[in-house]
Amino acid sequence: MALDSEYPTELQRAIVLTDGTELRLRPIRPDDAPRLDVVYQHLSQHSAYQRFFTNMKRLPPDWARVHASVDYRRRLALVVERGPAETPELVAVARYEPTDEAEVAEVAFVVVDGYQGRGLGKILLRHLLEAAHARGIRRFRAYVLADNARMLGLLARFTNIVERHVDSGVASLLFERRIDLDLPPP
Repeated sequence: MALDSEYPTELQRAIVLTDGTELRLRPIRPDDAPRLDVVYQHLSQHSAYQRFFTNMKRLPPDWARVHASVDYRRRLALVVERGPAETPELVAVARYEPTDEAEVAEVAFVVVDGYQGRGLGKILLRHLLEAAHARGIRRFRAYVLADNARMLGLLARFTNIVERHVDSGVASLLFERRIDLDLPPP
């Protein structure tokens, strides 16, 4: 997919995890495609299964290229990186994509195992939903394995869940952004 919007530099920022680790959050770029493959390689089998609902030895061909190319409006992904800006290492990705439901975007998150449990999910959730809201998106859908207590808890604590259905072990949640997300201002 070709980029049809200008790169949103206003979404770039430094972030600090609960343990004091400093990282950078920014919109994804097409040149991040190889880094997405590396993110997958650094996920435990459990984390990969919770994100993709299947066991894969590697990502399907072209998956990373397609997911690194967004239009920054209807499709947006935010990445969290560490290391030198010239050769960053991605440690997390949050994204939204259009759905067949009018005015609803599907969201998905993945955090490399070594960065889980350090407040990064909450930071990603806040910034992704704020970016979507600024682009006119008000409702979101997430598909989460019913036993993924960490992600279900995050959404329950920091969004307004409108609908929740469970089918074949997968929870489908329709939710809205909460303004009072418990984080300091960006």
